[in-house]
Amino acid sequence: MSLEADLLERSQSKCELCGASDTLGVLDVSLSGVPDAQSSALVCETCRAQVANEIDLNPHHWHCLNETMWSDIDAVKVLAWRVLNRLKAESWAQDLLHMLYLEEDQLNWAKAGLAEYEDGPGVIHKDSNGAVLSAGDTVTLIKDLPVKGAGFTAKRGTAVRNISLVPDNPQHIEGRVSGQQIVILTQFVKRST
Repeated sequence: MSLEADLLERSQSKCELCGASDTLGVLDVSLSGVPDAQSSALVCETCRAQVANEIDLNPHHWHCLNETMWSDIDAVKVLAWRVLNRLKAESWAQDLLHMLYLEEDQLNWAKAGLAEYEDGPGVIHKDSNGAVLSAGDTVTLIKDLPVKGAGFTAKRGTAVRNISLVPDNPQHIEGRVSGQQIVILTQFVKRST
């Protein structure tokens, strides 16, 4: 029986990370580059592309790890740990990471492979209190801000929902205030919980 057939049988033809049943393929998690059933996982294309860092991690997609991180399969647990580590700016991912227990050899395996997928230092956006901001967060303005070119002032206490992060500037976020998309300095906002 082939490796893929073994994994299809083990996973009941579903992605071992998110449970999807389409575009499944073998993902080698081994450090040796010699895949076998214990060091591989069957994953969908969406999970594979995000794990391999071909596309950005979508935090909403990975809520599935709440269940799959408890897998009996070492390779699946290692992948869950790596993804949660990359998402640790998300409070829910931090919580799951604290609950996920790996044996010492599994943890060493997970850490050794993490560098292969890491994004690098990247740009981290923090609010006025030092809380890490993520795309889609809601923030509250802590100061009245005159909006240049729009002719209005964004008032203190205004909630700005579904913010976007400016990728190359950690002090800038974007959000909609009074129907207009504006750039806001992170020093003038606090993250809403």
